[in-house]
Amino acid sequence: MRIDIISILPELFTGPLTNSIVQRAMEKKIVEINIHPLRNYGMGAYKQVDDYPYGAGGGMVMRCEPLAACIEELLQKNSYDEIIYTTPDGEMFDQPMANQLSMKKNILLICGHYKGIDQRIRDKYVTREISIGSYVLSGGEIPAAVICDAIIRLIPGAISDEMSALSDSFQDGLLAPPVYTRPEEWNGMKVPEILLSGDEKKIADWRLEQSIEITKKRRPDLLSD
Repeated sequence: MRIDIISILPELFTGPLTNSIVQRAMEKKIVEINIHPLRNYGMGAYKQVDDYPYGAGGGMVMRCEPLAACIEELLQKNSYDEIIYTTPDGEMFDQPMANQLSMKKNILLICGHYKGIDQRIRDKYVTREISIGSYVLSGGEIPAAVICDAIIRLIPGAISDEMSALSDSFQDGLLAPPVYTRPEEWNGMKVPEILLSGDEKKIADWRLEQSIEITKKRRPDLLSD
């Protein structure tokens, strides 16, 4: 998979995309991530990428020209399965969407800032608009990093135990059951006997029951969906 990211603050990706599973996936050549600083395409001596909105109102809007120049340059070299804009008014990011995106070959992510990007860029280039929650962040870099992390870990070979990803929360529409490790007893609290039984069917049934109960208590909306 190839992921291109357009950002005015590329340094924000240094931590999230250069450690752990994402880093190992890049080292294995499973995924290629390229960050494109938008200010390289900025206008004038100050490399301007934003301006005041028409119709007044507070804040600034990212201009068409720098974004279009960067996008067009990338389109000359690559074809994209999705051109994604991270925005609060996009469709809510969830595990099924992460599963779907993990099967794509080339993705372009546009990180917004200020009051967002000029609508004409959205109309001309963007194929999908995604939000990671009902709140506003300072920019689209954190959502873009979240999306990258969520989809890269699903690509075969990105994690050593691929079955682990399949048992994560939300993969089956439920929250994950409780997990335990050594020691068997800690501070007077013991690991449930069923997990020590070696009976795979009973353990699987117990985990499903626990997942359903936890989901009922914490995220009943998942069951209604």
